[in-house]
Amino acid sequence: MCYDIKASLEAQLKRARQYGDEIAIREIEQKLAPLTDLPLYHASGFQHPKLLIYTEEDPAMPEVAIWGLIPHWVKDEDQKKKIWNNTLNARGETIFEKPSFRTAAKYHRCLIYVDGFYEHHHFKGKTFPYFIQRKDKEPLVLAGLWNRWKEPDTGEYLNSFSIVTTEGNPLMARIHNNPKLEGPRMPLILQADMKEKWLIPVEDEVDEKAIQELIHSSPEEELEAHTVRKLRGKDYLGNVPEISEKIAYPELKE
Repeated sequence: MCYDIKASLEAQLKRARQYGDEIAIREIEQKLAPLTDLPLYHASGFQHPKLLIYTEEDPAMPEVAIWGLIPHWVKDEDQKKKIWNNTLNARGETIFEKPSFRTAAKYHRCLIYVDGFYEHHHFKGKTFPYFIQRKDKEPLVLAGLWNRWKEPDTGEYLNSFSIVTTEGNPLMARIHNNPKLEGPRMPLILQADMKEKWLIPVEDEVDEKAIQELIHSSPEEELEAHTVRKLRGKDYLGNVPEISEKIAYPELKE
């Protein structure tokens, strides 16, 4: 699964900078960035942080969105709070089937630029967190689903998103070994030629099949991983830069 990420403003602006519009970049930094929770050296989806996503509406200009997709059919705040802990991730194999995701899967997919993500390794009854990133330290482009939900009490619109997951590659199989899960999972990381295809709305079964063909694990050789400090409990340092730094656990050398 993918419940913990690292996302800097610089990583989140990577796509916008590719379009070379410095005026737009300054506008994002001045108007949108203050509305987010960036920088996120470590954030759990269960905290429902706000960050930037790129949608099919304007692929070059990001939107502020909260982590935990709120489907269009959610009626009120109570129902929102009940569902959004269950929509942090969307299993890629079933996004066109599940009621919470199928509308977004067809018409509202998005890109989430992050520095990396965290996963827990289980060993002799204990868990050890790992940080996973690209070897070249470039941002990971995660596939997402999003929706714009109207808050009934205020009439204001709230953007929300879910991170799509897929089967884990061999690297993740070595790390993500939760005995309660059927198998290793990982976020759907989009390669360069997949990003634009992911944003195209689905019109028919052919389009849907084309999207499903994008849902597979990324090459192991592009990623690297190292153990980091605890992300839960009394030893957790919080959202600080050193949280993603490498730290060794003697137990894992046994």
